[in-house]
Amino acid sequence: MKRPSDSSAGGIVPAVASAIVPGLGQLINKQSDKAIGVFAVAAGASLLSWVGVPFIGLVGIGTWIYGIYDGYVQGKKGG
Repeated sequence: MKRPSDSSAGGIVPAVASAIVPGLGQLINKQSDKAIGVFAVAAGASLLSWVGVPFIGLVGIGTWIYGIYDGYVQGKKGG
């Protein structure tokens, strides 16, 4: 059975992980500082949105999407 090459599947796992928990894909890619930053911004923006700060939820959503994209791209590069 042929294994998928790193270039075709290398970014899928980190991207899916970041879709579930922001920053987890960066952690999988061994980028712990970036993982902490992505998680902190996404969680902080989500919390502020939950307590009623208008439009800050967009920052959380943008950070979440960035985390997914970055996890995929860096995963394909190999970390």
